[in-house]
Amino acid sequence: MKAPGTILIVDDSGVNRRLIQALLGPQGYVTRTAASGEEALAAVADNPPDLILLDVMMPGLDGRQVARALKADPATANIPIIMVTAQSDREARLAALDAGAEDFLTKPVDRAELWLRVRNLLRLKELSDLVANHRTILETVVRTRTADLQRFRSAMDVTDEAILLVSRATMGFVEANAAASQMLGYSREELLLLGPTDLATTPHEHLQSLYDAIIAGQGRTDSIESAYRKDGSVFPAEVHRHAQREGEDWIIVEVTRDITERMDAERRLQHMAHFDALTGLLNRTLFHETLTETLVHAQTTGKTVAVLFMDLDSFKNVNDTYGHAIGDELLIQVSDRIIKCVRVRDTVGRLGGDEFALILTMSRDRRDAEVVANKIQTALLEPFPLNGHDVTVTASIGITLCPDDADDAETLLKYADTAMYQAKQAGRNAFQFFTSAMNVEVWRRLELENALRDAVKNEEFVLHYQPKVELKGGHVVGVEALLRWDRPGLGLVQPSEFIYALEDSGLIVDVGRWALVTACEQIRDWTRRGINPVQVSVNVSPRQFAKGDLQDDVLLALETYEVPGRLLELELTEALMMTSTDRTIATLQNLKAAGVQIAIDDFGTGYSSLAYLRRFPIDKLKIDSSLILEISRSPDAAAIALAVIQMGHSLNLEVIAEGVETAPQLAYLREHQCDQVQGFFVSQPLSVPELEQLLLTDVALTEADGDETVSGGRSGTSSEKDPGAVDAPGRRSRSPIGFVEGQETSTVDPG
Repeated sequence: MKAPGTILIVDDSGVNRRLIQALLGPQGYVTRTAASGEEALAAVADNPPDLILLDVMMPGLDGRQVARALKADPATANIPIIMVTAQSDREARLAALDAGAEDFLTKPVDRAELWLRVRNLLRLKELSDLVANHRTILETVVRTRTADLQRFRSAMDVTDEAILLVSRATMGFVEANAAASQMLGYSREELLLLGPTDLATTPHEHLQSLYDAIIAGQGRTDSIESAYRKDGSVFPAEVHRHAQREGEDWIIVEVTRDITERMDAERRLQHMAHFDALTGLLNRTLFHETLTETLVHAQTTGKTVAVLFMDLDSFKNVNDTYGHAIGDELLIQVSDRIIKCVRVRDTVGRLGGDEFALILTMSRDRRDAEVVANKIQTALLEPFPLNGHDVTVTASIGITLCPDDADDAETLLKYADTAMYQAKQAGRNAFQFFTSAMNVEVWRRLELENALRDAVKNEEFVLHYQPKVELKGGHVVGVEALLRWDRPGLGLVQPSEFIYALEDSGLIVDVGRWALVTACEQIRDWTRRGINPVQVSVNVSPRQFAKGDLQDDVLLALETYEVPGRLLELELTEALMMTSTDRTIATLQNLKAAGVQIAIDDFGTGYSSLAYLRRFPIDKLKIDSSLILEISRSPDAAAIALAVIQMGHSLNLEVIAEGVETAPQLAYLREHQCDQVQGFFVSQPLSVPELEQLLLTDVALTEADGDETVSGGRSGTSSEKDPGAVDAPGRRSRSPIGFVEGQETSTVDPG
């Protein structure tokens, strides 16, 4: 088997050179590189490559100058050159062709296009070299054909290419090599009794005309044809012909190659260029082309076209929990279920990741699109069996219509994507039709994300702290750090207005790291100023486990600000615990070994079990505020809260009630020995100066505080989620409330 070609990559950018090397690597090509035109000429002179990928714009000798120099030298003139350029104008391409380049590639380089262009040029060079060698052999042997036929046969048999000599006078074979016999299944003797029309699908008259044109120097010398083997099978063949005079006759030399494998590879590359390799569905490119064609047809028939844009909800959790192989299997099974929900004439594509899209041609009744969306969501309800696990996923779907919303593919896809996002915002596992009002929301969201990026860069975030009180003594034993955005011109913005955007954009990783560092810096500041520091809780987003390096961030912050681990607490969501990985658990165990406390936030509303609790190095449970809100008026909520308290104590965990807003709630929690409380009845979130005033005074929550309630409505919640929720609007609160003053505290060594 022939060795892969050697390719010289010439580009002054090291990144570009490495990228093209990486793209060519899977095809087995040997690659060398040069960083300048001068270096390229030296490399070619030292060891000529089979092909050159040549950047146009380079300092010193540019690509066109290098190409002219190579083509002017007979020793290197036959090396094919592909110009790699970001220029797409006609003049630039003509200039490159004039310099001698055989082909072009446009930056950024497409992998499939790179493979095809490189392969085609290498094939032509190989064939050209082969024909040149055979021509030399033939010219020598024809002069001594009668005297040295055996030498000629030996020379022909050396090559792996099939060679057949045809007499134009008789239209029969006069010689054949061993490779031709092996490829066609005939012996040499059998072939010499046949002619090209016995093996080719090309008619006799057409072959005669082709041979005459080649003899006259006017016909095509290479072509792709179909050929017959002795067993009757047909295969694709690449045939290169040239004519050689022999006395009164002309000999047509046919160099033939079986290109079955190459054609199969081309079909695979063509499939890769248009179909998703994982699911077999249309990829983004072919889906867009199909949608464009469908819209043109719909305009002539008066049909309505619906585009459905579908995204799996929380698919990332599957990848993070079970690994990408299981995630890929889930995508395959999802695609199978989607196909079963549509008609044969409908189109389904995978646009990338966990995004799918559908094209439905229908009457002007939008209910057809609703029916398909409902069928897909129903089909996804049944759990997916994945390597011994039953996994359930839902999907959010956006729907847009032509001609109602738009009449071009690009806009329809954009609108469907917008509607899908609105479906996610509405709670997920839903579908939404596009409306013009959604565009306003998209621009508002884009503006918000841009403002948040500026906020991260300009350090516009601040932390407020909500006290946590131990019920036994009534003293503040900890605080929860809560995020606020001091937005220029608007003042403090509550987390409910921007946390979702931080999460979706991924900025939550940077902001979460900032909150962690700021909390540790604040603890050090209190210590140095003689303020007795209390434990500070910092909320942790699941994205900080998936995208960040939480363990290093925490340990570095503790070391930098000389904070004992016991003064820092991390609050995790119950959802993170349910989708945990071994890496997550190992991270928490390492942090626990450093003294850091671990709490589960919003406990009691999810699906946690004792088995999950036992896997985690947990210190505390925080009862969700929605349960606390109802304990004085709902027996069920009170029973659940009591069960959480008892379960936590049985596992030697402290239990904290968040969202305490009334005296009856506090009385119930006190009666049932909850360890700590947090909420508006105790204190709203405080700025640093307000909190310091509280910490410098020895105050306690008294038993009498359970006999009064806080006036004001019940809207909102007094405790905040990761990393915060809006303060309860309309509530009249004290800062702090329910405390009585006592002795001033003495400074205690935090170590």
